[in-house]
Amino acid sequence: MRSQARILPLVIASALFMEQMDSTIIATSLPAMAADLGVNPTSLKLAFTTYLLGLTVFLPVSGWAADRFGAKTVFRIAIVIFTLASAACGFAQDLHWLVVARGLQGIGGALMVPVGRIIILRSVKKSELLDAIAWLTIPALVGPVIGPPIGGYITMVYDWRWIFWMNLPFGVVAFALASWLMPNIKADRPPPLDLKGFVLSGAGLTLSVLGLTVAGRGLFTGPEVLVMISAGLLLLVAYVLHAGRIKSPILDLRLMRIPTYRHSMMGGNLFRIAVGAVPFVMPLMLQLGFGFSPFASGMITFASAFGALSMKFTVARIVRFFGYRSLLIVNGLLCCATFGALGFFTAATPYWIMVAVLLVGGFMRSLQFSSLNTLAYADVDRNDIAKANTLYTVIQQLFLALGVAVAAFLLDFRLWWSGRQDLVVADFSFVLFVTAAISAFAVISYLKLEPDAGASISGRAGEGDDPRAEVTRA
Repeated sequence: MRSQARILPLVIASALFMEQMDSTIIATSLPAMAADLGVNPTSLKLAFTTYLLGLTVFLPVSGWAADRFGAKTVFRIAIVIFTLASAACGFAQDLHWLVVARGLQGIGGALMVPVGRIIILRSVKKSELLDAIAWLTIPALVGPVIGPPIGGYITMVYDWRWIFWMNLPFGVVAFALASWLMPNIKADRPPPLDLKGFVLSGAGLTLSVLGLTVAGRGLFTGPEVLVMISAGLLLLVAYVLHAGRIKSPILDLRLMRIPTYRHSMMGGNLFRIAVGAVPFVMPLMLQLGFGFSPFASGMITFASAFGALSMKFTVARIVRFFGYRSLLIVNGLLCCATFGALGFFTAATPYWIMVAVLLVGGFMRSLQFSSLNTLAYADVDRNDIAKANTLYTVIQQLFLALGVAVAAFLLDFRLWWSGRQDLVVADFSFVLFVTAAISAFAVISYLKLEPDAGASISGRAGEGDDPRAEVTRA
């Protein structure tokens, strides 16, 4: 039904928006939280890393759980875990309490995000997938942009605990709507859990993502971060060897044989490095480089959220008019240009120019995300949807974290090269130019796509099949 392609994404997006907001909003409130709990702000950043720990450990198992117990069941459990953990964070009386509660939030987020996408992929016709995925793209783009200014405002006017308590009504509404409107989709014969693969992939991803995320943030020394990332990569190599020897690995790398899935992921990974770097660099440049207040900085970067929202109303028509291959190539280059344009900002740049560039950039990035996130599943077999989504989500998380790590490394490199102790505007511009160049290389993957790639979704060569077949509903 056409209404299902509209209602389900809105229900899932309401939960994903809560998760995306919470994962970014905490950063601006760390000093106030540290003062209230009587700890050093650097120590309090453990609350940030434990969230990532819970997230990365349980991401690989999300697809199997959805197939085994039903996507609706797992999604509702994830909402409950995340909402109750949010309440626990707000009531935290010491660092240990907060760290444990944040870890539980990470587990809820790990089950919520990919399982929500599985429900869409298996409930909506391929011909309607563009509109549906567009709604799911918005929380990922809007949350990181509006999270910091909202977090700063709540902390300044009210209390940092309300950052977590504000999730409670979102969670209650999302749970009620999911219970009422969602189908409980299961696989007919789910394979047994790949326990060894779960341990290897979970540990490897945790160390890799954690190492990449904390690099340059003062939580660990350089050698400790290097050991963490190296150990994580070795465990991931061990997982790859393991996955090649069994029939149903928890992360099925054989899906990379599908051209549309492979090129969407490979090109998208380079694009995500820039997407991960920009939200990290821009607030620093506006505040440290230009001297803006945190609130003024947030009000400027907020423009990209409006661009992302406006994209939702046009993405399907744009993709159907141009086709995936042409759109990804041209829009990919335009995204590169908007990333690079940010590097030309100075303290004297008029506000309206900054806002205009961020607005256009938000639209372009959201369009690219929606296109990549739908093309990836164009040729995936219905029975492999959960596995394909799990692998895609895990790799996406890895490269978004890599984007932050790359930006932090480039800033440290600039300080070392120049012999300075303080960052200047030119340092931030340098990082933005480099990340723009990295995103440009993504176009190479898009050039390898067939002219009719993703036709079952774009509708340029037919409407496509209904992915709702061959699944059971409880």
